[in-house]
Amino acid sequence: MNAILIEHVKVSDLPESWRARLAAARDAQVTVRIEEESPATEGASAAFGMWRDRDDLVDVADTVRRLRAPRFERE
Repeated sequence: MNAILIEHVKVSDLPESWRARLAAARDAQVTVRIEEESPATEGASAAFGMWRDRDDLVDVADTVRRLRAPRFERE
């Protein structure tokens, strides 16, 4: 992963949309980190992204339903 790190940037030098999101004085200094995002896999659930290669988690909804099912049935 490639990233650009720019340190000691004055808040006043940032784009207006970025400044609006910060609760910092215009003369304050910040660090800006820019990273390239990996493309989203079509059809994949973001919540299970780290387990996307597991064969037993292909159907996320079914997996969650099984996890939430009670262990024992009431009589």
